[in-house]
Amino acid sequence: MRTDSSPGTLPAREHLPAAPAGTPVLDVVIPVYNEEKDLQPCVRRLHEHLDRTFPYAFRITIADNASTDTTPRVAARLAAEIPEVTLFRLEQKGRGRALRAVWSASDAPVLAYMDVDLSTDLNALLPLVAPLISGHSDLAIGSRLARSSRVVRGPKREFISRAYNLILRGSLQARFSDAQCGFKAIRRDVAQVLLPLVEDTGWFFDTEMLVLAERAGLRIHEVPVDWVDDPDSTVHIVKTATDDLKGVWRIGRALATGSLPLDRITRPFGDDPRDREIKDVPTGLARQLVGFCVVGALSTLFYLLLYSGFRVFTGSQVANALALLVSAIANTAANRRLTFGVRGRGGAVRHQAQGLVVFGIGLALTSGSLAALNAATSEPAHSTELAVLIAANLAATVLRFLLFRAWVFPDRRDGDPAPAASHTPVHPLASPAFSTARHDPYGPLPQRTPRYTHDTAQWGRDATAQLQPVRPHDTDPRDSR
Repeated sequence: MRTDSSPGTLPAREHLPAAPAGTPVLDVVIPVYNEEKDLQPCVRRLHEHLDRTFPYAFRITIADNASTDTTPRVAARLAAEIPEVTLFRLEQKGRGRALRAVWSASDAPVLAYMDVDLSTDLNALLPLVAPLISGHSDLAIGSRLARSSRVVRGPKREFISRAYNLILRGSLQARFSDAQCGFKAIRRDVAQVLLPLVEDTGWFFDTEMLVLAERAGLRIHEVPVDWVDDPDSTVHIVKTATDDLKGVWRIGRALATGSLPLDRITRPFGDDPRDREIKDVPTGLARQLVGFCVVGALSTLFYLLLYSGFRVFTGSQVANALALLVSAIANTAANRRLTFGVRGRGGAVRHQAQGLVVFGIGLALTSGSLAALNAATSEPAHSTELAVLIAANLAATVLRFLLFRAWVFPDRRDGDPAPAASHTPVHPLASPAFSTARHDPYGPLPQRTPRYTHDTAQWGRDATAQLQPVRPHDTDPRDSR
């Protein structure tokens, strides 16, 4: 539950609607810098694989990162010879910069990228993008660290890769297993709102994108891959590792301060349309209870430490009031950010004022309990005072959660009517329309008819039609099947 919804919030996942014949469903980007030797065999091998196995129309985009050798000429020749290959030239280096530029301009509903060395077995490509086409997931990554993956590489790279992923798990609580594998895909509607939040333009681009997506609650699909190390890789390991650690620090600090507007890339509760028809069911209750209990346990410990410190030089009632006041302010701030997902400074003063009213109720309960204890015995033991305060705080905690949820941090969208289909975010992939074709095993595809212009490297988006998925080999006489 969030009180500050954003107009950029993603709609619930849906199958991609059907596309007209020839419309690329998948755009595979190959970022290159001075790869004149490897580029041609890579593109031809990838094109042959997609032409033979991929059931829909596709595009291969070569993203040239300011190469200084003959890479641009090789890429231009490939684009001229193969209709599905296009060239995108950038005058600055940076893999992240290349992916951002091409993905932002592409009209394909599913966007992917892979390294030019093709270390990853291409048989994993269709399993990588199928969950995005079907609407099951938002992003997909190849994982070399899955149990069923088969990986051939030296001990140095193995150690660096595993150490880096341990750092991500320990510092950013990342749950995905392999951030560095050059084999990833994303839905275009997700990329439109996620990429503007990603700052890195180099090798850390992947990690930053995945961390933000995971923190926003997007679904990341992992595919075990077979991977063979390229001994001629031009990646500078030490510099890349240093830049990655700087990126981890930057993202960790941004997440800790709440400066990232992750609300704009969240999914609503219930991807199944039937879930959106359920009435009067509070969403996110289980998650809020867990967060509230964690914050409450830490606040109680903080409160008891404060009470014990204040009790040294003052009476029990004054010590209780001071400890409860300080811990209540901290508790409201923590619940605002961690339990109810409210970010930014808007409404913070009002929330603290309402939290103080809730504090007053808690103060009345705990003070009344202490008064009753002092009435029962003139000099109660310190341990008895703590036990009474804990019991009183448990009762106050239940009431505090109910007041926080219903009054201090209410869901402003609870009473709002569901938006009409015409008011869904204006991206075409967000359209609730979808195909009813039953023979398609991967679900319906997006409505698009692109127009690509080689000299501007932009794709048009002005025509729409409904057609069945393209399967080029169903009637191809060259097909040995």
